[in-house]
Amino acid sequence: MDFGRNKRESWKNVLTLAYQSLGVVYGDLSTSPLYVYKSAFAEDIHHSETNEEIYGVLSFVFWTLTLMPLLKYVFIVLKADDNGEGGTFALYSLLCRHARLCSLPNCQLADEELSEYQKDGTSSISKSLLGSSLKSTLEKHKLLQRLLLVLALIGTCMVIGDGVLTPAISVFSAVSGFELSMSKEQHRYVEVPAACAILVFLFALQHYGTNRVGFLFAPVVITWLLCISAIGIYNICEWNPHVYQALSPYYMYKFLKKTQKKGWMSLGGILLCITGSEAMFADLGHFSQLSIKVAFTFVVYPSLILAYMGQAAYLSKHHINETDYRIGFYVSVPVKIRWPVLVIAILAAVVGSQSIITGTFSIIKQCSALGCFPKIKIIHTSSKIHGQIYIPQINWTLMLLCLAVTIGFRDTKRMGNASGLAVITVMLVTTCLMSLVIVLCWHKSVLLAVFFLFFFGSIEALYFSASLMKFLEGAWVPIALALIFSVIMYVWHYGTLKKYEFDVQNRVSINWLLALGPTLGIVRVRGIGLIHTELVSGIPAIFSHFVTNLLAFHQVVVFLCIKSVPVPHVSPGERFLVGRVGPKGYRLYRCIARYGYRDIHKDDIEFEKDLTCSIAEFIRSERPEHITRMENDEKMTVIGTSSSNSQGVSICADGGDDHEDSSEIVSAKSPEKPRKRVRFVVPESPQIDSEAREELRELMEARESGMAFILGHSYVRAKKGSNLMKRIVINYGYDFLRRNSREPTYALSISHASTLEVGMVYQV
Repeated sequence: MDFGRNKRESWKNVLTLAYQSLGVVYGDLSTSPLYVYKSAFAEDIHHSETNEEIYGVLSFVFWTLTLMPLLKYVFIVLKADDNGEGGTFALYSLLCRHARLCSLPNCQLADEELSEYQKDGTSSISKSLLGSSLKSTLEKHKLLQRLLLVLALIGTCMVIGDGVLTPAISVFSAVSGFELSMSKEQHRYVEVPAACAILVFLFALQHYGTNRVGFLFAPVVITWLLCISAIGIYNICEWNPHVYQALSPYYMYKFLKKTQKKGWMSLGGILLCITGSEAMFADLGHFSQLSIKVAFTFVVYPSLILAYMGQAAYLSKHHINETDYRIGFYVSVPVKIRWPVLVIAILAAVVGSQSIITGTFSIIKQCSALGCFPKIKIIHTSSKIHGQIYIPQINWTLMLLCLAVTIGFRDTKRMGNASGLAVITVMLVTTCLMSLVIVLCWHKSVLLAVFFLFFFGSIEALYFSASLMKFLEGAWVPIALALIFSVIMYVWHYGTLKKYEFDVQNRVSINWLLALGPTLGIVRVRGIGLIHTELVSGIPAIFSHFVTNLLAFHQVVVFLCIKSVPVPHVSPGERFLVGRVGPKGYRLYRCIARYGYRDIHKDDIEFEKDLTCSIAEFIRSERPEHITRMENDEKMTVIGTSSSNSQGVSICADGGDDHEDSSEIVSAKSPEKPRKRVRFVVPESPQIDSEAREELRELMEARESGMAFILGHSYVRAKKGSNLMKRIVINYGYDFLRRNSREPTYALSISHASTLEVGMVYQV
């Protein structure tokens, strides 16, 4: 009985997620009937009395939708999730872990012990000899690793380009319905301003977050899908019940035989029928595999097929082609319902645009977390729904680019050429990365990977070549956008890598620290000095700069490293790695805070509390059996956040009587003025010795005295003798990006009185 109830509840959850995914994932794909036929018949081919062209286009649309979204994505690619997350960078992250490749410079062996690493079986050995050979080849050759990174960046940049082009073509195609109710001269002055106004309104709403208006998304898309399905069925029954015969692949052959080069060129418009398919994989983290499969297979796919068949049925009986819009979507809509359909189409276009804009925000956040994009301001618009974010700079940049494309092109043809190239390039990159995943992650036969690459790659290469031929007719836009964003990403990644290498080469030896003694040769005053560093081991050179030039320093010093790891999420119980730097009496600690590329960074107050508690828990539980990793003679211990470790040390503030027992450590009471008492609450078991108790008391007193953040401002310059390209990249490119990037998250709301900024010149 319980089993049946659980099964019903499970299916209820799947159907609920499938319903929600219709609004978030499929908005873009569901609006493609607005512009596919119009783009295909733009100028390359003409609709003749024989109907071979319209039947051929329908056949291509049917098989493209069947092979690409349904077969490739639903049944294969969705299985290649990165612990529930999808997208281009998720595939790259998956490959990095299995082949031990890492774009991040401060990777550690301790990171491989994270539970997220273990879930996908990274420790399993490939059964294929060729697979093992491929893995070792990738691990040995830096050039191949860079090529793999560049491939992932190209796919990512094309997704960003799609974020510019999809809103433009969707909204522009939706408002093109006005052309049937006014003259062509009037329509020319209405179409562009109306599209621009809707785009400005769309991007202006982004700062509210999708959670505020998200409840409207699924009903809008469902209404749109029901609308185009009903119109499709009506047109099939009314005009050509035998249109289903055009689904035969034979009509593709007849189409290409008759139209030849022009038919091949028109494939650039036909491929727009699958625009938005990548969202099924990219938005996987918000839903589940089964819910996305159910929504597409049983709702989206049949609705789109009926819509395209209905348009073809209508056009097969209407061959008057006085103006180009006679091939468009609205001409096949019955006259009495055109205005309601126009309103629904505009709403659906806005929803479809919203999903790709949100996806663009998400993928830029992933790139930033993995060290491939400058740090920028990210606002989380929902405290309940994970992954809903807003990036102001990117939002307004996308809006300006969208308006520029809309005003500059002013027609669906060139917008379609641009959007088509962006869509098919992302799919090609996914196919290439998936072929590697099949071998390195799934440990399948190399022949299977080659077959996957050849089968889907050849289809995509056909569409890609047709789109590339439209370079001068709009297809140059995604290439230009991808080039600009790729240069930004690679320059930032290269500069960050060189800066880290400089930090590693200029680390201070532990012998220098031991020679100074516990006081470090200076006066130690109350308080915690938090030194931000990218190093995960060793003493940063900036610390020796402080000790040499300052007369006093804090009694507790923490070397803080906030790093990203190539997994989607790090559980709170594995958030921190804590260890000592030098002997106990020095009161120097290292704390490494680890985040996945989709994790939300906490606010400053909560992070400061977790940081202090993690050090206190390390002091309390410091025993040989708790040590998990040795790195350069530093013993690191995995410590969770205070909220995840109910049995660990916690901080409590109250105004009660001053007393001390075995379960709390109280800081020294300030004689100057009464204040709320803050204490460590320590578990009674196991008992801690007097030395650890005294160390905890010092830590509490230091926290009470205040925390100072020491931020290093690096001035990175190419060293003498560097070639011209390196000097341009480092001295101008990376320096510009660094000066305009965001400071570390925890440092943004700190008062200037608690911050010490020190500049250093890096010769890389």
